[in-house]
Amino acid sequence: MSNQSYSNHTRFYPPFHFVLLPALLAGVIGSFVNLRHSLGDSQRLYSAPLIVLLTIGMVLVALFARGFALRAQDRAIRAEENLRHFALTGKLLDRKLTVRQTIGLRFASDAEFVALAQKAAASGLSEKEIKKAVTNWKADHNRV
Repeated sequence: MSNQSYSNHTRFYPPFHFVLLPALLAGVIGSFVNLRHSLGDSQRLYSAPLIVLLTIGMVLVALFARGFALRAQDRAIRAEENLRHFALTGKLLDRKLTVRQTIGLRFASDAEFVALAQKAAASGLSEKEIKKAVTNWKADHNRV
């Protein structure tokens, strides 16, 4: 795998981002076009709104499924980084750190992790600022 850095660490899952989401978007647009054309047709007037609801429901299911998976992954990252901090210092991470800040810290090498965690807690650095402050990037190729 290639070296990871701040500039290339974001990940896309092509089947989701470039196939499923565009297909769902096309379905929603098509269902609204179908609804508009069925307004004068009493035969299709019942089914067209149902198709709109179903396509919107499918979009929501896809987005919720992705969101739930990312939240579970965020919790795992929080636990991993808490354990790493405990292994390095004998103490848990500062409770002032948010989950987003902890996610930013996961890219810091062990040598800079503790100091960066203290700085983030003290000064309220954002996730983006934390990632930019990392000098020795620790790649995470498992994030979805």
